Amino acid sequence: MPIDPKTHPAGDTFPEPSPETKAHSDRLKHLIEDEINANGGRITFAEYMNKALYAPGLGYYSAGLKKFGKQGDFITAPEISPLFSQCLALQCLHIMQQTGQHTLLEVGAGSGIMAVELVLELEKQAQLPEQYLILELSAELRDRQQQTIKARIPHLYERFQWLDCLPQKPFCGIIIANELLDAMPVHLLKLEQNSVFERYVSVNKKGQFIWQDDAPENPRLQKIAQEIKALHQSLAHLDDKPGAPYITEVNLQAVDWVKSMADILDAGAVLLVDYGYTAKEYYHPQRSMGTLMCHYQHHRHDDPFYLPGLQDITAHIDFSRIARAACDSGLKVCGFTTQAHFLMAGGLVELSKDLDPDDIVHFSEVARQIKMLTLPEEMGELFKVILLAKGKTLSLPAFQFQNFQQRL
Repeated sequence: MPIDPKTHPAGDTFPEPSPETKAHSDRLKHLIEDEINANGGRITFAEYMNKALYAPGLGYYSAGLKKFGKQGDFITAPEISPLFSQCLALQCLHIMQQTGQHTLLEVGAGSGIMAVELVLELEKQAQLPEQYLILELSAELRDRQQQTIKARIPHLYERFQWLDCLPQKPFCGIIIANELLDAMPVHLLKLEQNSVFERYVSVNKKGQFIWQDDAPENPRLQKIAQEIKALHQSLAHLDDKPGAPYITEVNLQAVDWVKSMADILDAGAVLLVDYGYTAKEYYHPQRSMGTLMCHYQHHRHDDPFYLPGLQDITAHIDFSRIARAACDSGLKVCGFTTQAHFLMAGGLVELSKDLDPDDIVHFSEVARQIKMLTLPEEMGELFKVILLAKGKTLSLPAFQFQNFQQRL
């Protein structure tokens, strides 16, 4: 069931790529076309997204493009304000005190700025980690992280170690990840009244990527599709377009990642920050076009076929599925809340109480940063934090104000 692409409205409004970056995108496009042809004329969207983001030397996260901050395509919480990382550090401190584990493992460390601010706060609290491990598969990002840490905290650089793969079990410590799961490739499902399709990617005669809908080949997707349909039936009274096609994402890789964390973790915690919903919100009948989103030079849009390799492609996280995968793998869910509640209860007020209101420029800038991190219309409600543990059941101040784990 081939579906031609709609004309992309961004062509007239987005910044034009340079000839060099356009040529880069074209090389990746041809690579994906070759993959499609080698696989009988189609690949899953998860395979397309994996190539678009991670193809060696060409994918968005592996090609050396500027991604984070004002000069990139999006800004993450650690880039907005050091207060975010400082609050995270205070919660890591509580985990250290409750578990006796003093090794940190950050998976996907971005620019490295979160690692810097987190370790600086732990140094201030006289509770430096014995080791700070970073698992980073992007050579360009690893180099950037090393430069950032050397420049900011050269006296602590020897505490850092970069990994090429997960540490072997038994690992004891704290695993942290900020905006990691949303960058994992997702499968796309299209649900109709009596049918379930997976959305594959093909190429038309003009050389354009197009959708091709067919039955999913992965039995895990078939099972999840039936779960979504059952959820829709329970929320049928909220469906304003009964019987209309419903498109959504399924992140199998995030589920597998959580299980791999459980496999290596002997004792300690996993602390994840990302944007997403519980299952009832994620698969709400009215969310009929899913959550897939692309970021190109601070422009947001929903066309994943636009300039592959030059834009980020993400999807929101189903935290209910993450929690279920954790429990099935022997982890305990010890907390789930919004980023706003996590920060406000986790030290944000105390960390910012000494601001000098007479220093108008600095005071105003920090106030702006706090608003971006906590306001509902900014990052405060959409971003969530989930705490998983093995061994001791953990209790952190950041989850004591509002703990929504019963909604999972």
